Amino acid sequence: MHNQYFTSEHNMFRDSLREFLKAEVVPHLDEWEKTGTIPKDIWPKMGEMGFLGVHYPEAYGGMELDIFYTVILLEELQRINSGGFAAAVWAHCYLAMTHLLKEGSEEIKQTYLKDSIEGKLLGCLCISEPFGGSDVGAMRTTAVKSGDNYVINGSKTFITNGVYSDYLIVIAKMPDLGEDRAMGVFLIDRDTPGVSASKLDKLGWRASDTGEIAFDNVMIPSTNLMGEPGKGFYYVMQHFALERLIMGINAHARSEYALEYTMQYMSEREAFGKTIDRFQALRHKIAELSTEVEIVKTFNYQVAKNLDDGKYVVKEACMSKLQATKVADQVMYDCLQMLGGYGYMEEYPLARMMRDSRLGPIGGGTSEILKEVIAKMIIDKKTYKTEV
Repeated sequence: MHNQYFTSEHNMFRDSLREFLKAEVVPHLDEWEKTGTIPKDIWPKMGEMGFLGVHYPEAYGGMELDIFYTVILLEELQRINSGGFAAAVWAHCYLAMTHLLKEGSEEIKQTYLKDSIEGKLLGCLCISEPFGGSDVGAMRTTAVKSGDNYVINGSKTFITNGVYSDYLIVIAKMPDLGEDRAMGVFLIDRDTPGVSASKLDKLGWRASDTGEIAFDNVMIPSTNLMGEPGKGFYYVMQHFALERLIMGINAHARSEYALEYTMQYMSEREAFGKTIDRFQALRHKIAELSTEVEIVKTFNYQVAKNLDDGKYVVKEACMSKLQATKVADQVMYDCLQMLGGYGYMEEYPLARMMRDSRLGPIGGGTSEILKEVIAKMIIDKKTYKTEV
């Protein structure tokens, strides 16, 4: 059904990626989940294979491929059953690096973006704050001009790669400009004096280092301001569509994996003299769940195609995340139930998948926020298109 989006080259890329993950990542995942640490040596390996620069320009070491290579990357990362490792990859590639590409100077692109694509540097994007959450406009972190520098003070939280990344992309208010939503996008090296981070203890995504970060009179050169002064809020809004579509794709991919695993288990597990995939109640539940997943996957693919074609997809990307993460949570709940007591055991994949999936309706804009954004676009005819 989806052959219209995937060519033989796409399929070869998927096979190559799947083999790489099987050899280089899967054997270590249980350890990474326990320690909450992903060794730095995995990033150059991924960079060498081209996986960190799939859609980035060749001028900076990328592969400059269409969006469905990114879709494949996201889908295969979900199939290895570590939401934390998957998040560490896409937060680097599609959050931090997106700002480097879109707002960074040529000098920044030639250094930070190139090294990020090669896996020599790891980045994170710092938006959420302890008192802000989904309300980007309410952030308190500030960047004040001081001669040829900016001085940054404040804090960020729930930052994926927030502890072990090499650089931080920080969104901060610029009070000197005198406008409430005047913000900037700033590049800060990890070892800059005044930057400190602590790791948060999470329910899921346990392989990734989610951090709370403090900035205490952090001084950076004015050349580390990326894009136009005061336009940071609008840059963030523009890039949210990609992040939300990514989370929608993640959701349909982990749902498919959960269903595949559950059906395999059901075909082997016997009760009352027959395998449990012969019981009508369970068969019909699988049919219902598979239908829901296929619907959101088909929608996600079309939104991805429209985004790749340069179309405005803010509404659809919000819908993708809203519905796909809702479906995924239901899939995890029901699949775990169909495994019975084994579903509750850590050595079976559904326990981790259920924990990891629960972040879907929260991260990148809660479902409640997304409903209001969608309602504004449908009912109030609001547009989030912004000229910067």
